Order: sequence, then structure tokens, then C-alpha cells
Amino acid sequence: MNMSLSPAALRQAIRTGAHIGNTSGLAPGFVQCNIVILPQQWAADFLRFCQLNPRPCPLIATNQRPGDHALPLLGDVDIRTDVPSYRVFRDGLLVDEVTDIRTLWRDDLVTFALGCSFSFEEALLADGLEVRNVTEGVNVPMYRSAIDCTPAGPFAASMVVSMRPFRAADAIRAIQICTRFPAVHGAPVHLGDPGAIGISDLGRPDYGDPVSVRADELPLFWACGVTPQVALEAARPPLAITHSPGCMLVTDLRNSRLAVL
Repeated sequence: MNMSLSPAALRQAIRTGAHIGNTSGLAPGFVQCNIVILPQQWAADFLRFCQLNPRPCPLIATNQRPGDHALPLLGDVDIRTDVPSYRVFRDGLLVDEVTDIRTLWRDDLVTFALGCSFSFEEALLADGLEVRNVTEGVNVPMYRSAIDCTPAGPFAASMVVSMRPFRAADAIRAIQICTRFPAVHGAPVHLGDPGAIGISDLGRPDYGDPVSVRADELPLFWACGVTPQVALEAARPPLAITHSPGCMLVTDLRNSRLAVL
């Protein structure tokens, strides 16, 4: 896949099935979003869950009316076709992974687009820091942690975190950079001992792929947009649709628009 494709061209490639994989590093400069789609009767509680847990669930946009599959704030988007891979949950259980949800679409569905760490990865790279999952050409490792989110209605979860290793001096710089991007998870929620947040083995992520961690490096952990998928398992809505980990909605919104001074 051409890394320099515009967001619109990349979405077209996804829409036609020409691209079905990870979106990390694609359409540089533009925001990528995690996606959660729920029936309208579940939407208010999930919105509250996002408001109470902005670190793992930073809300970027939602559709203007239930059943509307456009997201005009984010570009010429058709949410039914423009994500490379979707996960389908029924009663909280993952039942399918598909590349198109037009046959599942209903007039009562509400879409939530949440900020993604791929935006701050770009800022780290621009500052000359190595992002290990990018260097090694794999999806970022993600882990279920022991950090509890604030529940809202039926939605409750322990936070999923993504991990990137840095030497101490670079870790400090990474924290400074990511603090400027609260709309895409912001600063790390933990650094150092993974056991302190309930992670027993960095080599066995719950999602994504393992990366190498050198002896002189600290693991840094960021809140991750896969957290809502854990909340869906607990809430057990009759239908929920999300992105597959690493397979994001690529938007026309520039990363620079999300930075704070």
C-alpha cells in the first residue's frame, strides 16, 4: 500500500477491498479513529462512559442522526465500508470479523469515532524518537490492564493499554510530546514495571504483536481505544460493531488540529 495516499484515496481503496489490513503509518498527517457502533437505546450510556473515561475513549465525532452512515466532520465517510476490518459482537460475544457491514446496517445505529494513538505516534516520529512497532513493522502491542475505568450504566471495563519502549531520556520527551494530544489518549498512564498494572508478560499481548524491549529501556503504557471492546463484553448489547485492532477509520481531519499548545 502506498504510504502517501490521501485519506480519501485510502478510504476508496478500503471501500473496494484493495486494502484490508493495518492502517498504521498510512495517510501521514491525518487522524485515524477507533470505531464503536451501537443501537440507539445503548448510545446514551456509552456516551457517558466516554465522557467519564476520556483517556481510553476520547470522542472525536458521532453521526448526526441514528442510522446515518456519514460522518461529515471527518470527510466523505461511509462508516459501513471505510474501515478495513470490523468486529461484530452479539450479546457481548465476538461472533464475526468482516470487511463490510452494509448487510448489518440498521436505522437505529449510532456511530462513535474515538481518537487513536497512531496520531501521537506521528508526533513522536517527527521529533526523532523511535516507535518500536513502526520500526519492526508490526501492530502495536496492547494489554488488558488492572486499571479500572469509571462505569456508566452497563458499561464497565479494565483499561486496555498500548505499549512502546523508550530509554529514560526519550521517555521523558515522549511524555512531553503526547501531553499535547489529549484528544488521542494524551500522556502515558503508566511507565516501568508492567506487573504494577496487572500485566504479567510483555511478550504476550492480548491484542496486536509483541515488540522487542531492550535492557536499557522502560515500557511506557498509554490508554488504548480497544478499551470499549472490553466494556462491550461486560455490557452485552444485542449488537455492537467495532474496528478490528489496528484497522482504523482514516479521516480528513489533520493531526495538527488535535494538538494543544
